[in-house]
Amino acid sequence: MRLIDPVSGRGAGTEPAFAAYGLPGTPGTNAFWAAAGTPVSVAADSGGWVTLFLWRGSPARIDFESWSEPVPLRRWGDTDCWYAEVPMPARLRVTYQFLADDTAYADPFNPVGAGGDRSIAATPDAPAQPHWPDIAAADILPVPRTRLRWAGGRLGGRRTVRVHAAGGGGPVVLLLDGDDWLYLHPAMTAFDSAVARGEMPPVTLVFLPTRDREAEFGCRPELWEAVRDELLPLVADSGVPADGDRLVVAGQSLGGLSAMYAALEFPDLVTRVACQSASFWWAPGAAEQADPLGGPVGGAIAARLRERHPDLSGLRIAFDVGEHETRMLPHCELTETLTAQAGATVRVSRSASGHDRAGWRHALLRDVAWALT
Repeated sequence: MRLIDPVSGRGAGTEPAFAAYGLPGTPGTNAFWAAAGTPVSVAADSGGWVTLFLWRGSPARIDFESWSEPVPLRRWGDTDCWYAEVPMPARLRVTYQFLADDTAYADPFNPVGAGGDRSIAATPDAPAQPHWPDIAAADILPVPRTRLRWAGGRLGGRRTVRVHAAGGGGPVVLLLDGDDWLYLHPAMTAFDSAVARGEMPPVTLVFLPTRDREAEFGCRPELWEAVRDELLPLVADSGVPADGDRLVVAGQSLGGLSAMYAALEFPDLVTRVACQSASFWWAPGAAEQADPLGGPVGGAIAARLRERHPDLSGLRIAFDVGEHETRMLPHCELTETLTAQAGATVRVSRSASGHDRAGWRHALLRDVAWALT
């Protein structure tokens, strides 16, 4: 990839500054900004990609979700054009935002957003996510009409739980970190699309909001006792068609850890799991360590599997983890192996992402569908 001279506005030849990315004209001019559309990736000489990001106005940096350290932007001469050419590996989908003046912004030149202040970039070789529509930062996502008021009980406090019958409803799919799937990523729309195209049976989505992720998703029974004794009866009484006897639990990161814990400790309740980038490094006190992922491989879950030798023949579980999560992979691989050895029906895959919900979206639909087969 040739270097660009920000003073002359041209590279080694005579082409306009960002012609390699398909952007004509001189940076900072009205014509340039009218044509700007980024991020744009071109093949790198050493493999992978180089991706151009643009920002107009003040100094800023790009903050990537769990994949890279923040990347500062360079100014083009004395113009209002700031840019970064970011090396990216093959097969990457990543959430990012611009940080300027201590404020976070979505990318104004990228039509693919995740909430009001985040955007999503994907290298050209990242697999498509056909059921997930492009949502701009200013768009308001549709939310289910059915709201359940869940108050008191084992977890305390009050929560609003949204419920949606995709395709008329069916087996319950419990989405942990439900607010993320309501307000950042349009899971309701995506599940509706997958059901309409015959890629999964009708399901009833239950979006479980979280108040304290570390407390609720650690390996403790209170959450799952509350789901069993309080939440699922609320869903059954809601009037929304729902088959509570066929429950799929879908969780990511600490939510994936909690889903696996539930499968081990509540086998009469949880027998189908879609588990993405689960925090299998977790053990009591690990999160307070300087290097949380540096403890025993597989953490508390692997220890349980080794010590108890459970019969998991009734469990159907899909594991997925981002292929760029290099430090997560040993923890996940050991847990996957021990789970299969315990008799579970196991599916293993790797997503084109780091530890990032944008990369888990396709796996969520695919693995819920598989869990119900």
